[in-house]
Amino acid sequence: MKDLLFGIQTNGIRHAEADGMPDIDTRFRMVKEAGVHDYVDKTPAPDEIDQFLTASEKYGLPVRAGGWFYTLGGGDEALFERNIEIGKRLGSLVHNTQIMATHADGRPVTNDEVIDACLRFAEIGDKHGVIPCFEVHVNMWSEDFRRVAVVGRAVEALGGEFNMTLDHSHVIFKMDNPAEQEIGDIRADVEAGKLVLDPFVDSNVSDQWISAGWVRHCHARAAIPNNPKNLGALDAAGAPGRGIQYPFRQPGPGDYHADWQEVALEPWKETMRSLMRYHANTPDSRLGQISTEFIPQLDYGQGCKYSLFEQSVACVEWMRAEWLEIGRQA
Repeated sequence: MKDLLFGIQTNGIRHAEADGMPDIDTRFRMVKEAGVHDYVDKTPAPDEIDQFLTASEKYGLPVRAGGWFYTLGGGDEALFERNIEIGKRLGSLVHNTQIMATHADGRPVTNDEVIDACLRFAEIGDKHGVIPCFEVHVNMWSEDFRRVAVVGRAVEALGGEFNMTLDHSHVIFKMDNPAEQEIGDIRADVEAGKLVLDPFVDSNVSDQWISAGWVRHCHARAAIPNNPKNLGALDAAGAPGRGIQYPFRQPGPGDYHADWQEVALEPWKETMRSLMRYHANTPDSRLGQISTEFIPQLDYGQGCKYSLFEQSVACVEWMRAEWLEIGRQA
């Protein structure tokens, strides 16, 4: 079978949020003892690098990926290069790169500015041997999903290679969710069938990205159509989190604020299967790894009572079983 590694973003190496974040050595030990992950995913703070290197060597778990978010026009190119240098020191192969939707001067970033950033950031990554992968994500330029293909094709037309991080939870939770579709101004196209979010329908947007060969990195955080808002946490204005995380495994009684139905996960699972099928059947597929990302931030699992780490373990166990079956059929 082809290689496909499964890892975990270190913000998710914890149990219920109230339990707090374990120290770095404990997080690596938890991952090692679970026995299902191949690597961890993190760009640590500068004062944590040595601890990450020590724990990585001690437990035999590479720090294969990292990531951060950047504002164009605000001097973040220097921050990007520092983070790429950290990735190189840790042995990372990819850097998940989030470009904020708003420019430093307060206006929306343009496609041309994103295209230019993709090319410039790729040059920096090439210099250090760490590949930037541009993520589909809320609050980023790519929340208007229609822009991704425009940017990707333009980068290729200019002689570059467009690499992306697929986090399809950001697509799935907008299904059957008109209020969320208004953000990014995609509702009209979704309702007209010009932009298809449902992975069971031909020409859906996630399959377009996958079939283009752009997905080099993937974040696996479960979500369902019209995902329940995160009632476990409120922002400064008293509004709940947007709700871009759903337990992969049934939480215990009282550990989640909404009804849990396994069948509701099928659209999310189908996109993951589609990505795996592409990887298994495409000789030049760039996909190398999938990182789970069950996290405690406001729009995700802040205030959660279920174990984020146990959700990751269950998700990886399912992905490994699916990958084995898909590999047998390839």
